[in-house]
Amino acid sequence: MANNAIKPPKRTPFIDVVDTAIRAGRKIGMVDPAILTKQHLMESAVEETGLDDFGDRWFERPMEALLDSIKSEAQLNAAGDFSAVKQFHHVLRDRLLTQMWFKKHPEILERPIAHPVVIVGPMRSGTTRLHRLLASDRRFSHMRSFETISPVPRPGYEEVLAGEKEDFRPVLARRIMKVARLANPRTLSIHPTGPYEPEEELGLLVASMWGMKFEAQWQVPSYGKWCEGVDATPAYEHLANLLRLVGWSQQVSSIRPWILKTPQHMMDLPALLKVFPDARLIFTHRDPQAIVGSAASLAWNQTILYSDNVDPARVGSEWLRKTETMIARMRSARDAIPRDRMIDVHYDDMDRDWRSTMERIYRFLELDMEPAVPAMEGYLERAKALKRHPHRYSLAEFGLTSGEVAERTSDYVRTYGIAPEEDVGHLAQQRRAARQVR
Repeated sequence: MANNAIKPPKRTPFIDVVDTAIRAGRKIGMVDPAILTKQHLMESAVEETGLDDFGDRWFERPMEALLDSIKSEAQLNAAGDFSAVKQFHHVLRDRLLTQMWFKKHPEILERPIAHPVVIVGPMRSGTTRLHRLLASDRRFSHMRSFETISPVPRPGYEEVLAGEKEDFRPVLARRIMKVARLANPRTLSIHPTGPYEPEEELGLLVASMWGMKFEAQWQVPSYGKWCEGVDATPAYEHLANLLRLVGWSQQVSSIRPWILKTPQHMMDLPALLKVFPDARLIFTHRDPQAIVGSAASLAWNQTILYSDNVDPARVGSEWLRKTETMIARMRSARDAIPRDRMIDVHYDDMDRDWRSTMERIYRFLELDMEPAVPAMEGYLERAKALKRHPHRYSLAEFGLTSGEVAERTSDYVRTYGIAPEEDVGHLAQQRRAARQVR
């Protein structure tokens, strides 16, 4: 039995103040009601932009599933539905602007995306650290945080490229991050970042109303399960085109391979490999006890901002199920991937000796690591400044026990030689043996 006396942290009073202000504003007609219907949201985006081409309309299917799940399950408060309207509008407006850019500059879609390096691992398994270390190497291209929030340049971006105007997207990202930290000061501990920090491309999947970002901020389990039964290829095709747009906006050489990462790739490896057939894959592994506890904590700390009715035990149960599903789908998809196209990396190996682990990765990528080492060391120093406090969490906070997690993930732990979090650094020999038989 889990220790129910252990409670997860509460949200800050900031959200209660915002929620009260929105409710009061709606009563006197100063704040619009939240209309979360597909027709209204799409019509609003068309009206604001004067554009009407959303590109591939496949995204409407996950959008409908998401809206249905929000309506029946999310239990959003006023701050939550206000934020939801803004988020949907942002995505839909960007889809319209995306097609505008493709028509205006058709050369964007001709940019190649060759040999991307894709980090694939469970949420909270060290993917961010590895991604940012590789992104320090200027031989690779990477997304920046402001581009994940706003991947699509605004009209008139040519003036930014000419040095005549400032790109507003980093300014917007800085404002959003400031509000996020007011809403939840734990943000910096859970996922330290800044507008220009390397960031995952999850926002490019969000552009198709796809991915775990929604599941980590709203209570939408039926949406998550719906996505698990659908081929994600159209979402990845749009992601690839957005990468081309981001690369064009960065004015970087299309020869540079992209460094990509998001835990969503564990769910959608067949789609990813269909769109990026020459991808090189780095699989990250961590003790599931830590993965599940950390993922549940991340989801809890976001969900409580948008709803007044969140059950920590339900959060824990869902993220244990989700982690188990991610692992199963990743393992199934690996069977069809040539061994010379993938490498396994362990969280505790990076903790113990990041340089040796990175050297092994660079041998896999057939690159000399030495030119990138000073930048990597600079990132690690910067990371210490970004992360001011450790991220603290426990399974018990979310109604889970160590035994339950161990029982449901034991085969994964055994197959990949994963060390318990409190006992890192002693399974290298077992891991070498495991790599020989996989």
